[in-house]
Amino acid sequence: MDRIQALPSNDMTAIISTPCSRELGDELRRLRETSTEFHGRAMAVQLGWDPSKVSDIELGKVRASDVDIVQYLATCGKNIDFIDAFRGRYYNAFDLYFAQMSDNVGTLAMTEAMATKIFSYDVLIMHGLMQTEDYAFQLFVDSHIEAPEDIARLVQARMDRQSIMRRPNRPECVFFVHELALRMQLGDARVREEQYLRLLFNTHILRIVPANICAFRSPVTLYEFGKAAPVVYSDSDTAHVWAQDSVAVARAKRLFQRLDAVALDAEQSKRKLAEYVSGLREDSHGGGTELA
Repeated sequence: MDRIQALPSNDMTAIISTPCSRELGDELRRLRETSTEFHGRAMAVQLGWDPSKVSDIELGKVRASDVDIVQYLATCGKNIDFIDAFRGRYYNAFDLYFAQMSDNVGTLAMTEAMATKIFSYDVLIMHGLMQTEDYAFQLFVDSHIEAPEDIARLVQARMDRQSIMRRPNRPECVFFVHELALRMQLGDARVREEQYLRLLFNTHILRIVPANICAFRSPVTLYEFGKAAPVVYSDSDTAHVWAQDSVAVARAKRLFQRLDAVALDAEQSKRKLAEYVSGLREDSHGGGTELA
């Protein structure tokens, strides 16, 4: 899958790019733009590199050498502590399997922004691209993991990610959601109703996996791109895990083929959501819950 090709003219190695390599490459680009007066070609001249080398590194298309990273960041005026920290993050950037801290949303946001197709399956909660603001807020509050003062920032970051759904060239999305996620008693009835209505009217394709289907236990998302290789993503409260290996991608594709076979179709899913909305409203009229 990985064809490694030596490039002696600029001491770089061509390799399949990854979400992490693209994010860190973009970070280098932003550092150049904010810390120097050089455009890409001028940066290459300053460093004595081939003109394409800066572009390839900033796009995450090639693995820069250790010396390249030191020279690049030093030209941006960064000190040794910054350079060492960046080198530590860059070391595994091209691995086909890698994990990140759960509070790192940069790689996720960039991957979603670049994707042409997104297929996701969630078991207990709604996908971040489909969550209402109140639903996302309640998730963070109920988890008791994030510091209270950080919650507003985290919710806003999640809402900012959803801007890709409003683009003219937004990705083609199919969201598979297990019925257990609809049954979760998150927040009050108003929060749940708003979330159901969001699913009903503001998503691309929603497919509900019936409650009696319990073979698929882990959330997973498959991203496909116009030019880059597909990548599989899964998250938890403690880590984000990325896999770009061909075996992992093939397994994810088989999973979504199976989900396609067992999930309700789009129209059936809308009817099921309508049932949940009606159930909330009936409960409110009976005094069981309160809706605004």
